[in-house]
Amino acid sequence: MKAASLLPDFPIGARILIIRLRSIGDIILLTPALRLIKEWRPDLRISVMVESRFRELLQGNTAVEEILTPGEGSGARNLLSRFAVIRQLRRRRFSLCVNLHGGPTSRLFTRWSAAPWRVGFAHFRGASLYNILVPDARTILHKPSLHTAEHQAAAFFRLGLPQQEIPRAQIVSGTVHAAWWEVERTRLGIDSGQAYAIVHPTAAYKTKEWSPEGFARIGKYLEGKAGISVIYSCGPGEAPVLDAVEKAAGTPLRRLQGVSLAQFAAALAGARLFVGNDSGPAHMAAALARPVVVIFGSSSSPIWGPWPRQASNPASRVVQNPFDCNPCPGDRCYKFAQPECILSVSFDQVKNAVAEVLAHPS
Repeated sequence: MKAASLLPDFPIGARILIIRLRSIGDIILLTPALRLIKEWRPDLRISVMVESRFRELLQGNTAVEEILTPGEGSGARNLLSRFAVIRQLRRRRFSLCVNLHGGPTSRLFTRWSAAPWRVGFAHFRGASLYNILVPDARTILHKPSLHTAEHQAAAFFRLGLPQQEIPRAQIVSGTVHAAWWEVERTRLGIDSGQAYAIVHPTAAYKTKEWSPEGFARIGKYLEGKAGISVIYSCGPGEAPVLDAVEKAAGTPLRRLQGVSLAQFAAALAGARLFVGNDSGPAHMAAALARPVVVIFGSSSSPIWGPWPRQASNPASRVVQNPFDCNPCPGDRCYKFAQPECILSVSFDQVKNAVAEVLAHPS
Protein backbone atom coordinates (compact mmCIF):
# COMPACT_ATOMS: atom_id res chain seq x y z
CA MET A 1 0.00 0.00 0.00
CA LYS A 2 1.26 3.48 -0.88
CA ALA A 3 1.57 5.95 2.01
CA ALA A 4 -0.82 8.41 0.34
CA SER A 5 -3.63 5.85 0.23
CA LEU A 6 -3.29 4.64 3.80
CA LEU A 7 -5.81 6.86 5.60
CA PRO A 8 -8.34 7.00 2.72
CA ASP A 9 -8.43 3.20 2.43
CA PHE A 10 -8.85 2.35 6.10
CA PRO A 11 -12.18 0.62 6.87
CA ILE A 12 -14.92 2.48 8.74
CA GLY A 13 -14.14 2.70 12.44
CA ALA A 14 -10.42 1.97 12.13
CA ARG A 15 -8.38 2.84 15.20
CA ILE A 16 -5.35 5.11 15.10
CA LEU A 17 -2.74 5.59 17.82
CA ILE A 18 -0.77 8.85 17.78
CA ILE A 19 2.20 9.15 20.15
CA ARG A 20 3.21 12.69 21.14
CA LEU A 21 4.48 12.30 24.70
CA ARG A 22 5.41 15.91 25.49
CA SER A 23 5.51 18.89 25.94
CA ILE A 24 2.80 21.56 26.22
CA GLY A 25 3.56 23.33 22.95
CA ASP A 26 4.05 20.17 20.89
CA ILE A 27 0.81 18.64 22.12
CA ILE A 28 -1.22 21.80 21.56
CA LEU A 29 0.24 22.22 18.08
CA LEU A 30 -0.87 18.67 17.24
CA THR A 31 -4.53 19.61 17.74
CA PRO A 32 -4.96 21.28 14.30
CA ALA A 33 -4.02 17.99 12.61
CA LEU A 34 -6.36 16.03 14.90
CA ARG A 35 -9.19 18.36 13.97
CA LEU A 36 -8.51 17.98 10.24
CA ILE A 37 -8.51 14.18 10.45
CA LYS A 38 -11.75 14.07 12.43
CA GLU A 39 -13.56 16.54 10.16
CA TRP A 40 -12.47 14.58 7.08
CA ARG A 41 -13.17 11.10 8.44
CA PRO A 42 -15.30 11.32 11.62
CA ASP A 43 -15.51 7.51 11.73
CA LEU A 44 -11.83 7.08 12.57
CA ARG A 45 -11.18 6.41 16.25
CA ILE A 46 -8.19 8.38 17.46
CA SER A 47 -6.20 7.61 20.61
CA VAL A 48 -3.35 9.92 21.64
CA MET A 49 -0.59 8.94 24.05
CA VAL A 50 0.89 11.73 26.16
CA GLU A 51 2.63 11.83 29.52
CA SER A 52 0.11 11.98 32.35
CA ARG A 53 1.08 15.53 33.37
CA PHE A 54 -0.13 16.75 29.97
CA ARG A 55 -3.34 14.77 29.53
CA GLU A 56 -5.52 17.73 30.58
CA LEU A 57 -4.48 19.52 27.39
CA LEU A 58 -6.56 17.04 25.36
CA GLN A 59 -9.49 16.55 27.71
CA GLY A 60 -12.71 17.68 26.04
CA ASN A 61 -11.15 17.56 22.56
CA THR A 62 -13.86 16.06 20.37
CA ALA A 63 -11.33 14.68 17.88
CA VAL A 64 -9.78 12.42 20.52
CA GLU A 65 -11.64 9.30 21.62
CA GLU A 66 -9.09 8.23 24.20
CA ILE A 67 -6.08 9.71 26.00
CA LEU A 68 -3.43 7.14 26.94
CA THR A 69 -0.34 7.56 29.11
CA PRO A 70 2.93 5.58 28.97
CA GLY A 71 2.73 4.37 32.59
CA GLU A 72 3.28 5.82 36.04
CA GLY A 73 5.81 5.61 38.84
CA SER A 74 9.45 4.58 38.75
CA GLY A 75 11.48 1.40 38.99
CA ALA A 76 9.52 -1.84 39.19
CA ARG A 77 6.23 0.04 39.49
CA ASN A 78 6.90 1.81 36.21
CA LEU A 79 7.82 -1.44 34.49
CA LEU A 80 4.59 -3.12 35.62
CA SER A 81 2.61 -0.03 34.60
CA ARG A 82 4.13 -0.10 31.13
CA PHE A 83 3.31 -3.77 30.69
CA ALA A 84 -0.30 -2.92 31.54
CA VAL A 85 -0.32 -0.15 28.93
CA ILE A 86 1.10 -2.51 26.30
CA ARG A 87 -1.70 -4.99 27.03
CA GLN A 88 -4.21 -2.16 26.55
CA LEU A 89 -2.65 -1.22 23.21
CA ARG A 90 -2.73 -4.75 21.87
CA ARG A 91 -6.39 -5.16 22.84
CA ARG A 92 -7.29 -2.01 20.88
CA ARG A 93 -6.16 -3.60 17.58
CA PHE A 94 -4.88 -0.34 16.12
CA SER A 95 -4.63 -0.20 12.34
CA LEU A 96 -2.01 2.53 12.47
CA CYS A 97 0.51 3.92 14.95
CA VAL A 98 2.03 7.33 14.18
CA ASN A 99 5.05 8.21 16.32
CA LEU A 100 5.54 11.97 16.35
CA HIS A 101 7.92 11.90 19.31
CA GLY A 102 10.79 9.68 18.20
CA GLY A 103 12.46 8.96 21.56
CA PRO A 104 13.11 5.54 23.14
CA THR A 105 9.84 5.42 25.11
CA SER A 106 7.75 6.25 22.06
CA ARG A 107 9.65 3.65 20.03
CA LEU A 108 8.87 1.04 22.68
CA PHE A 109 5.14 1.66 22.47
CA THR A 110 5.21 1.91 18.68
CA ARG A 111 6.88 -1.50 18.52
CA TRP A 112 4.41 -3.10 20.94
CA SER A 113 1.29 -1.40 19.62
CA ALA A 114 0.72 -4.37 17.30
CA ALA A 115 -0.35 -1.92 14.59
CA PRO A 116 0.32 -3.35 11.12
CA TRP A 117 1.29 0.14 9.93
CA ARG A 118 3.90 2.05 11.93
CA VAL A 119 4.86 5.55 10.85
CA GLY A 120 7.72 7.82 11.92
CA PHE A 121 9.79 10.64 10.45
CA ALA A 122 12.77 9.60 8.35
CA HIS A 123 15.22 11.40 10.66
CA PHE A 124 14.12 9.35 13.72
CA ARG A 125 16.47 6.78 15.19
CA GLY A 126 15.49 3.15 14.74
CA ALA A 127 14.13 3.64 11.24
CA SER A 128 13.78 -0.13 10.78
CA LEU A 129 10.90 -0.06 13.29
CA TYR A 130 8.68 1.78 10.80
CA ASN A 131 7.22 0.48 7.56
CA ILE A 132 6.37 4.02 6.44
CA LEU A 133 8.90 6.82 6.82
CA VAL A 134 7.75 10.43 6.47
CA PRO A 135 10.32 12.54 4.60
CA ASP A 136 11.34 16.07 5.50
CA ALA A 137 8.00 17.83 6.03
CA ARG A 138 9.19 20.82 4.00
CA THR A 139 9.17 18.65 0.89
CA ILE A 140 5.56 17.65 1.57
CA LEU A 141 4.28 21.22 1.88
CA HIS A 142 6.82 22.65 -0.60
CA LYS A 143 7.97 25.38 1.77
CA PRO A 144 11.52 26.34 2.80
CA SER A 145 10.57 26.39 6.48
CA LEU A 146 7.62 25.25 8.55
CA HIS A 147 5.86 26.06 11.77
CA THR A 148 5.56 23.13 14.19
CA ALA A 149 1.81 22.93 13.55
CA GLU A 150 2.57 22.51 9.83
CA HIS A 151 5.31 19.98 10.52
CA GLN A 152 3.00 17.71 12.49
CA ALA A 153 0.08 18.06 10.05
CA ALA A 154 2.41 17.22 7.15
CA ALA A 155 2.84 13.67 8.48
CA PHE A 156 -0.88 13.06 8.02
CA PHE A 157 -0.94 14.78 4.62
CA ARG A 158 1.70 12.22 3.62
CA LEU A 159 -0.65 9.45 4.74
CA GLY A 160 -3.54 10.66 2.59
CA LEU A 161 -5.25 13.40 4.57
CA PRO A 162 -6.18 15.98 1.89
CA GLN A 163 -3.84 18.97 2.03
CA GLN A 164 -5.64 22.11 3.15
CA GLU A 165 -5.29 25.17 5.32
CA ILE A 166 -4.24 24.23 8.83
CA PRO A 167 -6.69 25.61 11.44
CA ARG A 168 -5.83 27.16 14.77
CA ALA A 169 -4.89 24.99 17.73
CA GLN A 170 -7.54 24.26 20.34
CA ILE A 171 -7.80 23.35 23.97
CA VAL A 172 -11.00 23.17 26.00
CA SER A 173 -11.73 24.91 29.29
CA GLY A 174 -14.51 22.99 31.05
CA THR A 175 -17.32 24.27 33.26
CA VAL A 176 -15.92 22.68 36.43
CA HIS A 177 -12.67 24.59 36.15
CA ALA A 178 -14.48 27.74 35.06
CA ALA A 179 -16.39 27.61 38.35
CA TRP A 180 -13.10 27.14 40.20
CA TRP A 181 -11.69 30.21 38.46
CA GLU A 182 -14.61 32.39 39.50
CA VAL A 183 -13.76 31.63 43.13
CA GLU A 184 -10.01 32.02 42.57
CA ARG A 185 -10.26 35.35 40.78
CA THR A 186 -12.31 36.71 43.67
CA ARG A 187 -9.57 35.57 46.04
CA LEU A 188 -7.10 37.49 43.87
CA GLY A 189 -9.24 40.62 44.21
CA ILE A 190 -10.53 40.75 40.64
CA ASP A 191 -14.27 41.25 40.26
CA SER A 192 -16.35 39.41 37.68
CA GLY A 193 -16.33 41.45 34.48
CA GLN A 194 -13.09 43.22 35.38
CA ALA A 195 -10.45 42.99 32.64
CA TYR A 196 -7.27 41.18 33.61
CA ALA A 197 -4.04 40.10 31.96
CA ILE A 198 -1.94 37.05 32.72
CA VAL A 199 1.79 37.72 32.66
CA HIS A 200 4.01 34.63 32.60
CA PRO A 201 7.66 35.58 33.21
CA THR A 202 9.15 32.06 33.28
CA ALA A 203 10.53 29.77 30.58
CA ALA A 204 12.38 26.48 30.22
CA TYR A 205 15.77 28.20 29.84
CA LYS A 206 17.31 31.50 30.86
CA THR A 207 17.99 32.16 27.17
CA LYS A 208 14.20 32.39 26.77
CA GLU A 209 13.48 34.42 29.90
CA TRP A 210 13.08 38.19 29.67
CA SER A 211 14.24 40.25 32.64
CA PRO A 212 12.21 40.48 35.89
CA GLU A 213 12.52 44.26 35.64
CA GLY A 214 10.91 44.22 32.22
CA PHE A 215 7.97 42.14 33.40
CA ALA A 216 7.55 44.37 36.45
CA ARG A 217 7.38 47.46 34.21
CA ILE A 218 4.88 45.80 31.86
CA GLY A 219 2.69 44.99 34.84
CA LYS A 220 2.75 48.60 35.98
CA TYR A 221 1.98 49.79 32.45
CA LEU A 222 -1.04 47.50 32.17
CA GLU A 223 -2.36 48.50 35.57
CA GLY A 224 -1.70 52.23 35.22
CA LYS A 225 -2.08 53.08 31.53
CA ALA A 226 -4.36 50.34 30.21
CA GLY A 227 -6.52 49.87 33.30
CA ILE A 228 -6.10 46.11 33.25
CA SER A 229 -5.47 44.11 36.42
CA VAL A 230 -2.40 41.88 36.25
CA ILE A 231 -1.94 38.31 37.46
CA TYR A 232 1.55 36.81 37.40
CA SER A 233 1.73 33.06 36.80
CA CYS A 234 4.37 30.37 37.07
CA GLY A 235 4.71 26.61 36.92
CA PRO A 236 6.01 24.12 39.50
CA GLY A 237 9.33 25.18 41.01
CA GLU A 238 9.29 28.58 39.30
CA ALA A 239 8.19 30.76 42.23
CA PRO A 240 11.69 32.34 42.58
CA VAL A 241 11.14 34.04 39.22
CA LEU A 242 7.98 35.68 40.57
CA ASP A 243 9.96 36.66 43.68
CA ALA A 244 12.44 38.48 41.43
CA VAL A 245 9.63 40.26 39.56
CA GLU A 246 8.02 41.23 42.85
CA LYS A 247 11.32 42.64 44.11
CA ALA A 248 11.69 44.68 40.91
CA ALA A 249 8.10 45.90 41.16
CA GLY A 250 8.46 46.92 44.79
CA THR A 251 4.94 45.75 45.53
CA PRO A 252 3.23 42.38 46.13
CA LEU A 253 2.05 40.54 43.02
CA ARG A 254 -1.19 38.74 42.39
CA ARG A 255 0.13 35.20 41.96
CA LEU A 256 -1.33 32.22 40.15
CA GLN A 257 0.85 29.24 41.01
CA GLY A 258 0.48 25.62 42.03
CA VAL A 259 -2.50 25.07 39.71
CA SER A 260 -3.22 22.30 37.21
CA LEU A 261 -3.10 22.84 33.46
CA ALA A 262 -6.90 22.67 33.33
CA GLN A 263 -7.20 25.32 36.03
CA PHE A 264 -4.65 27.50 34.28
CA ALA A 265 -6.61 27.14 31.03
CA ALA A 266 -9.74 28.37 32.84
CA ALA A 267 -7.83 31.45 34.01
CA LEU A 268 -6.47 32.09 30.51
CA ALA A 269 -9.89 31.65 28.89
CA GLY A 270 -11.18 34.89 30.38
CA ALA A 271 -8.00 36.97 30.08
CA ARG A 272 -7.98 40.18 28.07
CA LEU A 273 -4.31 39.58 27.29
CA PHE A 274 -1.42 37.16 27.78
CA VAL A 275 2.15 38.46 27.95
CA GLY A 276 5.02 36.03 28.39
CA ASN A 277 8.10 34.30 27.10
CA ASP A 278 8.21 31.56 24.48
CA SER A 279 6.68 28.80 26.60
CA GLY A 280 3.88 26.28 26.86
CA PRO A 281 1.50 28.78 28.48
CA ALA A 282 1.87 31.06 25.46
CA HIS A 283 0.59 28.23 23.23
CA MET A 284 -2.25 27.60 25.66
CA ALA A 285 -3.32 31.24 25.46
CA ALA A 286 -3.18 31.25 21.66
CA ALA A 287 -5.18 28.00 21.52
CA LEU A 288 -7.85 29.67 23.65
CA ALA A 289 -7.95 32.53 21.11
CA ARG A 290 -6.63 35.06 23.63
CA PRO A 291 -4.67 38.13 22.51
CA VAL A 292 -1.00 37.32 23.06
CA VAL A 293 2.37 39.05 23.14
CA VAL A 294 5.20 36.51 23.19
CA ILE A 295 8.84 37.45 23.80
CA PHE A 296 11.44 35.30 22.06
CA GLY A 297 15.15 34.79 22.71
CA SER A 298 17.14 31.71 21.70
CA SER A 299 14.41 29.78 19.87
CA SER A 300 12.93 30.32 16.41
CA SER A 301 9.70 32.32 16.40
CA PRO A 302 8.80 31.22 12.81
CA ILE A 303 8.87 27.61 14.06
CA TRP A 304 7.53 28.07 17.61
CA GLY A 305 5.53 31.29 17.54
CA PRO A 306 1.81 31.43 18.38
CA TRP A 307 -0.39 29.62 15.88
CA PRO A 308 -1.91 30.93 13.67
CA ARG A 309 0.93 33.21 12.69
CA GLN A 310 0.89 36.93 13.44
CA ALA A 311 0.28 37.78 9.77
CA SER A 312 -3.20 36.23 9.94
CA ASN A 313 -3.97 37.10 13.56
CA PRO A 314 -4.10 40.80 14.52
CA ALA A 315 -4.40 39.87 18.20
CA SER A 316 -0.98 38.20 18.22
CA ARG A 317 2.48 39.73 18.40
CA VAL A 318 5.96 38.24 18.59
CA VAL A 319 8.81 40.37 19.95
CA GLN A 320 12.27 39.16 18.93
CA ASN A 321 15.53 40.78 17.89
CA PRO A 322 17.61 39.22 15.07
CA PHE A 323 20.87 37.48 15.97
CA ASP A 324 23.04 35.43 13.61
CA CYS A 325 23.27 32.67 16.22
CA ASN A 326 19.50 32.23 16.46
CA PRO A 327 18.18 29.63 16.88
CA CYS A 328 20.41 27.70 19.26
CA PRO A 329 19.87 24.76 21.66
CA GLY A 330 19.03 27.29 24.36
CA ASP A 331 20.41 25.45 27.38
CA ARG A 332 23.05 28.20 27.61
CA CYS A 333 24.32 31.10 25.53
CA TYR A 334 26.93 29.80 23.09
CA LYS A 335 28.17 33.20 21.89
CA PHE A 336 27.97 35.85 24.61
CA ALA A 337 28.63 36.06 28.34
CA GLN A 338 24.87 36.36 28.82
CA PRO A 339 21.92 35.65 26.51
CA GLU A 340 21.84 38.92 24.57
CA CYS A 341 19.05 37.66 22.30
CA ILE A 342 16.44 37.84 25.07
CA LEU A 343 18.06 40.58 27.16
CA SER A 344 18.25 42.91 24.15
CA VAL A 345 14.46 43.10 23.97
CA SER A 346 13.50 46.53 25.29
CA PHE A 347 10.57 47.59 27.40
CA ASP A 348 9.34 49.85 24.60
CA GLN A 349 9.28 46.95 22.13
CA VAL A 350 7.05 44.92 24.42
CA LYS A 351 4.92 47.91 25.44
CA ASN A 352 4.29 48.82 21.81
CA ALA A 353 3.33 45.24 20.98
CA VAL A 354 0.93 45.21 23.93
CA ALA A 355 -0.64 48.50 22.79
CA GLU A 356 -1.10 47.15 19.24
CA VAL A 357 -2.81 44.00 20.48
CA LEU A 358 -5.06 45.88 22.88
CA ALA A 359 -6.14 48.14 20.03
CA HIS A 360 -8.05 45.17 18.58
CA PRO A 361 -11.30 43.91 20.15
CA SER A 362 -10.77 40.93 22.45
